[in-house]
Amino acid sequence: MNGHLIRNPIAIAFLVIAALIVIGATFAIVPETKQAVVVRFGKPVATYNSYHNGEEFGQTGAGLIARYPFIDNIVWIDKRIRSVDMERQQVLSTDQRRLQVDAFARYRIVNPLQMYISAHREDRVSDGLRPILGSAVRNELGRRPFGALLSPERGELMRNIRIALNRVARQYGAEIVDVRIKRADLPEGTPLQSAYQRMQSAREQEARSILAQGGKQAAIIRAEAEAEAAKTYADAFGKDPDFYAFYRAMQSYRATFSNNTEQQNGRTSIILSPNNQYLKEFEGRR
Repeated sequence: MNGHLIRNPIAIAFLVIAALIVIGATFAIVPETKQAVVVRFGKPVATYNSYHNGEEFGQTGAGLIARYPFIDNIVWIDKRIRSVDMERQQVLSTDQRRLQVDAFARYRIVNPLQMYISAHREDRVSDGLRPILGSAVRNELGRRPFGALLSPERGELMRNIRIALNRVARQYGAEIVDVRIKRADLPEGTPLQSAYQRMQSAREQEARSILAQGGKQAAIIRAEAEAEAAKTYADAFGKDPDFYAFYRAMQSYRATFSNNTEQQNGRTSIILSPNNQYLKEFEGRR
């Protein structure tokens, strides 16, 4: 019998092909970038290379696996981060601005068994998350003014959208990694120009308010400084009234004669009686 097979190359080729088919149906190689769910008669029986947070490349469950040939099927699930885009839609903010919004979310399948039970295929996960992303974006933007997208409040808005989307993603065995708004534009035309004008007016009003507050604070500081200086002068001159009278007279002479000299280019005439009380400091001390 063996000799007959050796002399029959067709039979040998058939056996080799059959053996290769059986081996191919029994063994499979799970790559690092894929997760595998083994399904037997439509029921999942095992998972391989499932995602674990913090795992290192080369230390995962990837590699050669065995299954029952012709009975078990393998469903491959991407282990990498995937993205889902929201269709461009119009959102009404609290300040009655109609915004044209584009957004996207990035997610990863972290529970392949749950994903297979809920959706069976990867593309169904994206289809299930897309309307929820649009609804979460509308809800968050509808509770905030347009300016929130240009302020630090934008980070809180993104977190709230991610939390709302994660509630649904967990049902598909997925985890939302990030959510981003690509564009949030006002419609072209008059509404856009009106919005720009309102924003400019608001900034100008804010600038005037800041300048007024600064002027008020400067006036208060100046008045307090002058009051403190006057108190200091009063305390100092109170110790020597004669010096204080002399000092004030000198200040008066400088203000009177210097101003007249400057106004008339150095030529001035002042006629006073020698006995005038104003000029008593010129008489000297006796």
